[in-house]
Amino acid sequence: SRMSNFSIITEFLLMEFSSTRELQILHAVLFLLIYLAALLGNFLTCAAIITDPHLHCPMYFFLSNLSLLDIGNISVTLPKFIVNSLCGVQSLSLLGCAAQMFFFILFAATEFALLVAMSYDRFVAICQPLHYSIIMTPARCLWAAAGSWLSGLLYSAVHTGNMFRLPFSGSNVIHQFFCDIPHVLKVSASDVFNTEFVLIVASSCFLLFCFAFLIASYVRIFSSVLKIPSVEGRYKAISTCSPQLMIIMLFLSSSMMAVFRDTSDTSPIQNLLTAMAYTTLPSLLNPLIYSLRNKKVTAKEMSVFETIKK
Repeated sequence: SRMSNFSIITEFLLMEFSSTRELQILHAVLFLLIYLAALLGNFLTCAAIITDPHLHCPMYFFLSNLSLLDIGNISVTLPKFIVNSLCGVQSLSLLGCAAQMFFFILFAATEFALLVAMSYDRFVAICQPLHYSIIMTPARCLWAAAGSWLSGLLYSAVHTGNMFRLPFSGSNVIHQFFCDIPHVLKVSASDVFNTEFVLIVASSCFLLFCFAFLIASYVRIFSSVLKIPSVEGRYKAISTCSPQLMIIMLFLSSSMMAVFRDTSDTSPIQNLLTAMAYTTLPSLLNPLIYSLRNKKVTAKEMSVFETIKK
C-alpha cells in the first residue's frame, strides 16, 4: 500500500503572480520590457568592448565576461516566466527544472568567481601599478576567466546532480516562478536534503574564503589610495574601482536575499518579488553602473547603437 501512495513527479507546477488573465498579460509585458532592457544594456557593453581597441585591457575583458554572464543569468528565468504568463500555464518538466537550476547556479557561481578576479585586477592596478602589465598578462586574464567559468560549471554540476539523483515524490507545487533550490529541496527525498545541507555548508566555507579575499583586496586598495598625495589622483583611483564595488554590493545583497529569505509560503507575492529582485536586478543594473561611471564605454555604446539603428 505504501508504493501505491508513492507517486513520482515528472513535472512541477510553478507559481503565478496573479490568476487574473489581464494581470498575467500585464506582468508578461512588463517583464518582457525589463528582459529586453537588460539584454540591450549587456549586449551594448559587450559590443563596445569588442569593437574598441582602447578597451582591450584586463578590466574590460572581465567586464565583457560579466555582461555575458548577466545575459545568461536573466535568460534562465525570465523568458519561461513571460511565456507561462502569456499562455496561462504553470507547468515545467523535470528536465526543464533541472536545466533552470543548473544554469542559474552556473552563472551565479561564475559571476562570483569573476568578481574575485576583477578585485585582484584592481588591486594590482592601484597597489602595484608599475608591475601591472607584467602581472596581468593576457594569458593570465584568460586563465582567470576560464577558471571562473570552470569552477562555476563544477559547482553547478555537483549541486544539480545531487538534487536530481533521486525521484521526487509528494507535492509538485513550487511556490516560486522558477526552480529555486530551497523550494525544490522542500519536495526532494530526505537523503538528498541531507547531502544538499552538507554541500551548502561546504560551499559557504569556500564563499567566505573568497569574500575574505575580496575584503582584503579592497582594504589594501583603499589604504593605498589614501596615501596618494593629490586629491585628483585619489579621485581617479577610487573612480576606477567604484563601479566594481557597486556591482559586488549589488551581487552580495541579492545573494543574501536569495539565501536568507524566509521560504515559508505565508506571503507568496513577497516571495515572488524578492526572487524577481535577485534574479533580474543585477543583470539590469550592472551595465548601467559601468556605463554611467565610464565615459569611454558610454561613447562607444552610443556609436554601436547608432550603427545598429542604421
